[in-house]
Amino acid sequence: MDLGLKDRVYVVTGGSRGLGHASARALVADGAKVVVSSRDEKAVAEAAEALGPGAVGVAVDNADPAAPDRLIGEARSRFGRLDGVLISVGGPAPGYVADNTDEQWRAAFESVFLGAVRLARAAAATLTEGGVIGFVLSGSVHEPIPGLTISNGLRPGLAGFAKSLADELGPRGIRVVGLLPARIDTDRVRELDALSGDAAAARAANEARIPLRRYGTPEEFGATAAFLLSPAASYLTGVMLPVDGGARHGF
Repeated sequence: MDLGLKDRVYVVTGGSRGLGHASARALVADGAKVVVSSRDEKAVAEAAEALGPGAVGVAVDNADPAAPDRLIGEARSRFGRLDGVLISVGGPAPGYVADNTDEQWRAAFESVFLGAVRLARAAAATLTEGGVIGFVLSGSVHEPIPGLTISNGLRPGLAGFAKSLADELGPRGIRVVGLLPARIDTDRVRELDALSGDAAAARAANEARIPLRRYGTPEEFGATAAFLLSPAASYLTGVMLPVDGGARHGF
């Protein structure tokens, strides 16, 4: 199936590793151009090089108010256009209610929440009909995940923002979509499993609760993201799509 991605241009934050990088790989593989970002200059340069000539890396912190202008400006100057953004931010610090400090909450709010809002607003002001804004959120939008209190607090709020944005931008032909990953086999998920003290046992217990009985791969997530961002998904907006192997049992 041709997704219609050839020569379209996307900004992908958190694109040096994990779900962001997997999504950028899938976009480039189908002919798109990408601007990937990360706070780590070396990591983002290596990620862009691995993606090939259709990619450029920008070292920027999502919490920086100047980040949206830098990223959108890079897309326009390097590739001449912008067709969409995928806002993927590394998960905030794990912990329970009593564990997380005010500073951890503030840092996560600036990066995970406000940084995403800023980039989405800037993209909304720039995109034209056919554009798309995507958010990589979490299964915690629907159900809290033990030990991820900060994420449980922030992700549902971003989903609500995305829904509002979809309503506002729909009349302009701009789509807004969300992806809700659960147990995708990334470094972040392996680290969370390790917090239990027995990573193998934690993984086995989690897999037993997933109807497909396995963790997803970053490639599977990336393919889903590429589809949602593509013209092939042109009548999908306001959706929050679980990418979880069936772990969410509700509608």
